[in-house]
Order: sequence, then C-alpha cells, then structure tokens
Amino acid sequence: VQLQASGGGLVQAGGSLRLSCVASGFAFDDYSIGWFRQAPGKEREFVAAISWSGGGTRYADSVKGRFTISRENAKNTVYLQMNSLKPEDTAVYYCAKARTPLRYYSDYDEADFGSWGQGTLVTVSS
Repeated sequence: VQLQASGGGLVQAGGSLRLSCVASGFAFDDYSIGWFRQAPGKEREFVAAISWSGGGTRYADSVKGRFTISRENAKNTVYLQMNSLKPEDTAVYYCAKARTPLRYYSDYDEADFGSWGQGTLVTVSS
C-alpha cells in the first residue's frame, strides 16, 4: 500500500492550492480516503474525508466552505482543493486510507485510517 501526497507549497493568505494523493497497492475504489494535517507543535488533526463511492464527504469545521475533497477512481487519486487559505492552515498535510473497505462512516476518526502517505507541506503567509 502506498499513498503519495503532493501539491503543497508556499501561498499568500487568501490564495489557493490543490493537493493530490495518488494511491497504489490496493483496491482504491473500495476505500474511503482522508486528509489530515499537523501543524508545528500540534497534534495531527482531521481535515476531510471522502467515501469509497465518492458519495459522502466530511469536513472539519475549520475548513468547511473553503476546502473541497474529491476523488477520481480511474486515476487512483484523491484531491483536496483549498481556497481562501489562512495562516492557520499552515501544516504538513497527509492522506490516509481507511482500514475497512466498502464502509460508510457517519463521522471519521484518525483510528479509522490505517495507511498513511509521507505528507506535503503547505505554508500560508500573512
């Protein structure tokens, strides 16, 4: 199982970035995928997740209305479109694969995810 996150970089407040997570080594279509982030000195936190079918999405309150998660199963890729970025969005962003296939989650917890990518750094300047 491999997940490769990319698309991070330096952006000014109010700007946008799109992160990508390319997966391999498992039946991508069967698993929910999540995005998490870890800011310096803080614990990793949930950002967004999308169900295996793409029909269900969840967002942290801090990013609702600004971030959009989507998936393209034909390319084994999940995207995180981040708009109206704020300095507090600065963090290393990780994508992760859910532990259980073909499961719909009413809510997501870090414990629901079992495989993690290497992370991509997003820095938002004020």
